[in-house]
Amino acid sequence: MQNTKIFAGNAVKRMAQAIGTSLGMELGRATVAQFSDGEVRVEIDESVAGANVFIIQSTCAPSAHNIMELRLLADACRRSDAASITAVIPYFGYARQDRVPRSKRTPISAALMMRDLNTAGVSRLVTMELHAAQIAASFAGPVRHLYASHLLGAALTDTYELHNPVVVAPDAGGVVLAVKYAERLNAGFGVVNKYRSGPNVSEVKGFTGEVEDCDVILVDDMIDTAGTITAAAKYVMDLGARRVFVLATHAVLSGPAIERITASCIEAMFVTDTIPLSEAAWGCDKIRVVSVVPLFVEAMRRLHTNGSINDLDG
Repeated sequence: MQNTKIFAGNAVKRMAQAIGTSLGMELGRATVAQFSDGEVRVEIDESVAGANVFIIQSTCAPSAHNIMELRLLADACRRSDAASITAVIPYFGYARQDRVPRSKRTPISAALMMRDLNTAGVSRLVTMELHAAQIAASFAGPVRHLYASHLLGAALTDTYELHNPVVVAPDAGGVVLAVKYAERLNAGFGVVNKYRSGPNVSEVKGFTGEVEDCDVILVDDMIDTAGTITAAAKYVMDLGARRVFVLATHAVLSGPAIERITASCIEAMFVTDTIPLSEAAWGCDKIRVVSVVPLFVEAMRRLHTNGSINDLDG
């Protein structure tokens, strides 16, 4: 990839190195460290003048720190005369506040994140499975959106022989994603009716569909505390499901998530490596990790030659 340089923040350094290796490139030399008070300190240690720069960084926890690393890397490249700056963000955090609910005084953090990236000098963005697709409209430039549904679906069917599969959305917000999985897996479809009383607090109110004597596949874009997904799993098992599997792109897995998953009736949970897993998550025998490195490698290779990536979701 001529006249191209790849830099990385510390959030997904191992993933970035794997991407670079697959592209036949070493990561660019940069210092991404901290001052003694914890402030992020960045310095680009080689020339980027006239170069097309890719910066790889997920904005997972510690999110504020990782976001600042990304912004400062972009700003440093902009001030060093990079020709273009593409932010490759496998997991795009701060995306859950994507609109202002009625009668609530809240920010639209997703839009603010997009504007901040523009201000820092990012001219193009590549990400995976945004929490809400409309977030992309807040970015002043092209947003290339990748999906892992074909990789996760293939990992499931390669590992298990499914009996009467039914794809279930754990809440109404996941219906579009669930329909996509159902079409891909040639499966039935259902949705759990959920009421959310506060952040990370939800209650199942009912179910639409049929799951008796079926293998249920719960799908979501992310798993955070795992409260919603484990409650949905128990609910469909109580309705007579044979087994429950989970397919989720982003394994946030905060708070009591691992304990809940371990204690749940979930047979297996397939996630990707957009967020580095904790030791506890790696130790959970129900969690299976599917790498999306090849997907980002191919996306970056095509973007370098101004090619289309619209067919990369399989």
